[in-house]
Amino acid sequence: MSSGKILVAQGGGPTAVINQSLAGVALEARRFGGDITRVYGALHGVRGIVNEDFIDLSGETTANLELVAATPSSALGSTRDKPDVAYCQEIFKVLRAHEIEQFYYIGGNDSSDTVRIVSEQARLADYALRCMHIPKTIDNDLVGNDHTPGFPSAARFVAQAFAGANLDNAALPGVYVGVVMGRHAGFLTAAAALGRKFPGDGPHLIYLPERVFSLEQFLQDVKATHARHGRCVIAVSEGIHDASGTAIASLLAKDVERDAHGNVQLSGTGALADLLCDEIKAKLGIKRVRGDTFGYLQRSFMGCVSDVDQREAREVGEKAVQFAMWGGRDGSVAIRRSGQYATEYDLLALEAVAGKTRVMEDELISASGTDVTPAFELYLRPLLGSGMPDGFRLRAAPVAKILKP
Repeated sequence: MSSGKILVAQGGGPTAVINQSLAGVALEARRFGGDITRVYGALHGVRGIVNEDFIDLSGETTANLELVAATPSSALGSTRDKPDVAYCQEIFKVLRAHEIEQFYYIGGNDSSDTVRIVSEQARLADYALRCMHIPKTIDNDLVGNDHTPGFPSAARFVAQAFAGANLDNAALPGVYVGVVMGRHAGFLTAAAALGRKFPGDGPHLIYLPERVFSLEQFLQDVKATHARHGRCVIAVSEGIHDASGTAIASLLAKDVERDAHGNVQLSGTGALADLLCDEIKAKLGIKRVRGDTFGYLQRSFMGCVSDVDQREAREVGEKAVQFAMWGGRDGSVAIRRSGQYATEYDLLALEAVAGKTRVMEDELISASGTDVTPAFELYLRPLLGSGMPDGFRLRAAPVAKILKP
């Protein structure tokens, strides 16, 4: 006899719209009446599943779910645990003990791989468990997707932040370096280009992990740009690396911090921005040099959310439930683009997404490797949503000098 129980969890870095997907699952499940009797949420992702830390979302009011949906960050809490087969076997044991029939995991690359392994464990045990991956990542690096929920809102923040940094830099000229998240994919850093309005606006230089980074060429680029504009605004991905693939942060830093997976710690510190600023001051002799690391700011920033992103994040949650109930197979929900700008949804095989990383396509990056192409701007602009703010300039004519002609 069917239990009608489903479980939803959130994994990886929070986003501004991940709770829309959570609400999409919870509210869409109610449309199926007796076929779905309980909607459980796991606290702190897969760690909460293993620890059996569940809450019952079935009694949440629609009004409160809608309020939570419009709130950034992960309402259920998240985790950075990266499950292996043994870990996923423990997940499956808990799901089976609680008679869970559908498992929804909202997350990125690692989360999709977790869903794949759990799905395999269910098949091996001949246990009827529908496993659905719901896409989420500000890095925009899930294969098979035109774009990924969470990215448009983070990109909107980056574009607006660089628009403001450019105005600041124009008022008090110097060199500004903004380091943006992105270990392997440069989509988020590239979004800085959408902050430009007038010719000569920054960012004047954009450095992405899809291209090899040379410190010597970087300094030449900065010197030439500063000479041409009297200032220079630079967007840099945290994942820039040399020809050998070694992160520039680890080459410049004396002490290298690593995360739980052995990766060089790129996020959450100002190391790369400070190190690049130090190189500019020391090698080019430019005195006014400032750097910022966007770090976590872009992930869950309130008041800077794309309405397009909100809508699509809700819809991937809803579609996951529909695919689970009507599709007859496990999979990963994917966003497709059509027409001038419209979206369709597909269900990809978990093996097609799990553990894979999408990077920026060559046609989106300029030949110089220090900018994006018009194709990228056309790709990103509709995702940023409505009401993007604009900055303007004075157009008054100069007054002739008398004492200092």
